[in-house]
Amino acid sequence: MASIVPATSADLDAAEVSWFSALCSDDYQFLGVPDGDLRSSWEHCRDIALEAEAQGFRNILAPSSYQVGQDTLSFVAGMAPLTERMNFLAAIRCGEMQPIMLARTLATLDHMLKGRLTLNVISSDFPGEVADSAYRYKRSDEVVQILRQAWTQDEITFKGDVYNFENVPTDPARPYQINGGPLLYFGGYSPAALELCGKHCDVYLMWPEPKEQLAQRMRDVHAVAQRHGRTLDYGLRVHMIVRDTEAEAREYADYIVSKLDDEYGKLIRDRAHDSISLGVAHQAKARELADKFGYVEPGLWTGVGRARSGCGAALVGSTDQVMTKIEEYKKMGIRAFIFSGYPHIDECKSFGKRVLPNLKTVSLPDAYGRVPATTPPTPLGTGERR
Repeated sequence: MASIVPATSADLDAAEVSWFSALCSDDYQFLGVPDGDLRSSWEHCRDIALEAEAQGFRNILAPSSYQVGQDTLSFVAGMAPLTERMNFLAAIRCGEMQPIMLARTLATLDHMLKGRLTLNVISSDFPGEVADSAYRYKRSDEVVQILRQAWTQDEITFKGDVYNFENVPTDPARPYQINGGPLLYFGGYSPAALELCGKHCDVYLMWPEPKEQLAQRMRDVHAVAQRHGRTLDYGLRVHMIVRDTEAEAREYADYIVSKLDDEYGKLIRDRAHDSISLGVAHQAKARELADKFGYVEPGLWTGVGRARSGCGAALVGSTDQVMTKIEEYKKMGIRAFIFSGYPHIDECKSFGKRVLPNLKTVSLPDAYGRVPATTPPTPLGTGERR
């Protein structure tokens, strides 16, 4: 099967395979049952990231939430001297910080990480705020434009509806990645979201749905990017349950929801700032279409979404079955994967043992030429680079 749409890295025969650090109090043995040992602490989230680097993951998503968990940029800064090879995909909520100050903060992080910073652009309400969607995306659009100026020009001059700046020097905001600054990853389904991504961002991230829906999302955002004379890469954020056999994987999926109270699960979903977003609505729709066991298509289980907002489905199966699904996604043109599992450290090890040795991986910033040439990262305790 040919790629659904052209991609910036279409010539790559490898994918960026990333993990997830549960900064937002989203780590459980049993979904919806808080566990003190897995709570969102600096120590626990640090250990998730260190395990991901040891396993050979190329990047790790550091998410953002005001109501629960750790501060994203502080966490990434703390991890900079503790890691050497893995990139960090830091979530930034546009408008949360004055954009030129944000550019300086991110440039500092990029220098601390020696070019290992990537960014997940988020448009959302802030605590106590209920903003119109059009305004939120307009604000984000302006923030991204100002960041790009800060990273590529000598001065920032910008006149917008939200921000206005004239002749602001960019010296403090110049990042380590001199060829355009950190890559921008973005996810969203509304027309305004697609416009923002198509105009300014590098990687369009999707949450798990049946493949036909993913393919249509890729076509939709590609049409916008094409209108702006651009091409994008595409990514999938999905949970993972992989075992030696399909029966074992399905049994574990049932096990982690075996103590879930659906009323409490709804409370978890509703407290998130993105709980009314279009993307969350599509995850709920997938649960509605699933069979009585929670599978909306073979190997794609929607049970995770009963106890969390956002990404609400997992790939469930044997090593061979999961590999087959990943290869199918790659053939569609998906080049970036962000995986996670419950509990996150245990499932990081499981995926690292069963699947990661069979995947050829790449760092997307390297593919874009954003980072000065360095020796590719090598997982601890392994031989040749996959």
